[in-house]
Order: sequence, then C-alpha cells, then structure tokens
Amino acid sequence: MKLLLTGTAGARGWPEPGCPCASCAVTAPARRPFGLIVDDVVSFPWTGVPPGYEVSAGGLALRGPDGHRVLYAPADREPPLDAASPYDVVLIDLLDHPERLGLLRRIGAVTSRTRVVAVGLDHRVRSPQELDRRLSLWGATAVPDGTTLRPGVPPSSRARTPHGTPPGVIPYTLTLPDGTVLNASTDASPPRRTLILGGSRSGKSAEAELRLAAEPYVTYVATGPAAEGDAEWAARVRAHRERRPAHWGTRETTDLAGTVRTATTPLLIDGLGTWLAAVFDEHHAWDGDRTPVDQRCGELVNAWRQAHGRVVAVSDEVGMSVVPATASGRAFRDALGRLNERLAAESEDVTLVVAGRPLPL
Repeated sequence: MKLLLTGTAGARGWPEPGCPCASCAVTAPARRPFGLIVDDVVSFPWTGVPPGYEVSAGGLALRGPDGHRVLYAPADREPPLDAASPYDVVLIDLLDHPERLGLLRRIGAVTSRTRVVAVGLDHRVRSPQELDRRLSLWGATAVPDGTTLRPGVPPSSRARTPHGTPPGVIPYTLTLPDGTVLNASTDASPPRRTLILGGSRSGKSAEAELRLAAEPYVTYVATGPAAEGDAEWAARVRAHRERRPAHWGTRETTDLAGTVRTATTPLLIDGLGTWLAAVFDEHHAWDGDRTPVDQRCGELVNAWRQAHGRVVAVSDEVGMSVVPATASGRAFRDALGRLNERLAAESEDVTLVVAGRPLPL
C-alpha cells in the first residue's frame, strides 16, 4: 500500500489565511488541508473504490489488495473502538484529544508496529516546535505535505502489544516530497520517571497529563484532601477530573511509596505538595517531631528510584516563593524543596513549567 498525503492540515490550512494568531504568524512552510491518495487510484473520502479494496469502520478505514490497512480519524469523528486487528497506518487528529490514541492502543487497534501520523494540524498548537514536542510524547509524528508512506510490516507479522507497554520500534518507508527515501524506525520509548515542577496556576498539571495522554492505561493518583465544605477546592478538583481522559483509573491515597512499588500501569501523581501536607497532618509534625516526615520522604525516594514502570509526578516549586512567616511554614517549604531535589536526581526527565511553557531542566 502506498499512501500519498497531499495535505496534513485542518480544513483551512496552517497558517489560516488572514489569521493574526501567534501560531499562524510563526508557522512555515504552510500546510494544505488534509488530502490522502492510496495507490494512486483511490482517495479519501473513499468514493469509487476499485475491486480489491475494502472500506470499513464507518467509512474511516481502508484495506488494500495487499492486506495493509489505514485508518483516518478526524477531529469530528470518534475512532472505531471495535477493531478486529491492528492498523498498519493511523492518520489521526491529536491536537484536542490525544487520549483517542490511548483508546486505540487500549483495544489493540494501534500497536508498536503501527505508524501513527498526526494530521488536521492547525493553530490549536502554538508552534511547529510545540507540535513536534507533543507528538514525541505520544509516539506519533508529523510529516510534510507531499510525503508518501509505505507500511513496512507484512500483515502476517502483526502482534498485539500488552497493556502498559510503551510504543517501541516502528518500521516504515517514507518518501519525502523531494524524492528522498528513508528506511527508518522511530524509537518512541518515553522516560521512565518524570518530575514536573511549577508554581501555582503555572500549568504544571496540564503538562503532566500531556505526558501520558496517549497511554492505553493510566492510574491518576490523587493526594489532595476531600473537598467537603470547600467550594473553591471542589471546583479545582472537578476541573482536574473533567480534563482527564475518562478511561483513566483513579486512586486516592497518601501511600505513594507503596503505590509506586506495586504499580501495574503508568502513574500520574498530582501532587507532591498536597501529599507532603497530608503527611505532616498524619504525624502531627507541624509543631512536633518531623522525623516521621523525613522517613516517609525517604521511602518515596527509594520507591521512585526502583520504579519499574512509567511514573509522572507533579510538585510545587517552592524555591522562588516568599519566605513563610511561620516556623511550620518554613519547615514545610524546606521539606518539599529537599524532596523535589532528591526526586529530580533520580529522574530521567525534569521540567519546570512557567506560564504554561515547559522548560526542560
């Protein structure tokens, strides 16, 4: 099967004509609206399909005479969640809901041998550089308009990927518009331990969620207190819950060390500041002995060091805030600062988020 992408952007292209936004101002070269031609004989939408081709998935999927299968998942259509076997190529709009890719992985429609290409690209992402960064987190890529893709895996050698297994080596043949042919593979293995730091309302939680958005199975570890009687806190909790993919699991606990040690799915821990406050409460350490708090932090660091699966944790960057007026406040700040430092030393990826912009450390 040969797939020619005549365009990879949204319906109005990227940049959009006459649009004054920052994304459209910095995007070059221009991308044309999405267009796909298969084997030089059939294009999307699949009209006039010749013998030997089979349309499925409500008109979104096509099987060629050689047995290879392609799925197109635009933003306004839910991808089919009943695939009988993996697709060879998935062309998908990921900018608003990257969790759709996680769902396709969850049901086995996308495996480590599926080539995932982002299409429908437009000013929903702030720059081409930010697009590339996000796609690298999700195990997907973008290609120039005019690129030709050829699936590189015979249908008989497809194999499902166990849940929780990160995207692996993806073989493919890619012909660029200038005629350059690449026989390559994309190693999309993500970092095992990620620490996301930031101040209040910096966007650190949203950034952490992006890291795991395309995973098939994720457990969100909530460490905050119950929202009973606090309308403002309840609104925050509700906003976080509504933003998370519906298929993620949730666990409410302060036993972070035990949770990390026994995890069977990727974890998103949000966040370490509320966890540490709860530990101070549990051990009456605000004005008393803080040795138990130090022990709990040490247990968490040891579990983090030995983590065998993906784990992303969110924490408050306290080093740039005002000096707390009370001794207990200063003790909490110092304890969280030390914990951040120790976890960062054991992490492959540490990022500081400022005004929604991630800064790798």
